[in-house]
Formats: sequence, C-alpha cells, structure tokens
Amino acid sequence: MEVLVNNKLYAVQPGTTIAALLQFIQLPSHKGIAVAINNQVIPRTSWDHQALAAADNITIIRATQGG
Repeated sequence: MEVLVNNKLYAVQPGTTIAALLQFIQLPSHKGIAVAINNQVIPRTSWDHQALAAADNITIIRATQGG
C-alpha cells in the first residue's frame, strides 16, 4: 500500500505502524518530532500501535531551536 509522508510517496506493508514507518524512512531520532495522520496529531504513546491505512497523509514535524 502507499502512504504520503511529507509529500513523498512511500510503499509500505499493510499493518505498518508509525514507529515502523519512522524506522523505515531512517529518521535518526524520535526526539523532538510530532506525527500527524490526515491532519490529526497522534500521541507518541500510540506510535507502536497506530497502524497506517492506504493513502494516509502523514506529516512529520521536527522541532528546532532558535529564535
């Protein structure tokens, strides 16, 4: 199945969780990031259990320091 991550298409297996997706796209650290699926923020405590669905639109935002 295909999902859109930050406007880039990825093919993933059905049942892929958010945690597995982050590992698949090789995000170096899960610190300081937020994940939304179809414009709904998903709590970090749900990442290991929240399965993705075909055509989900996933947004990953990384917090940065600065002013």
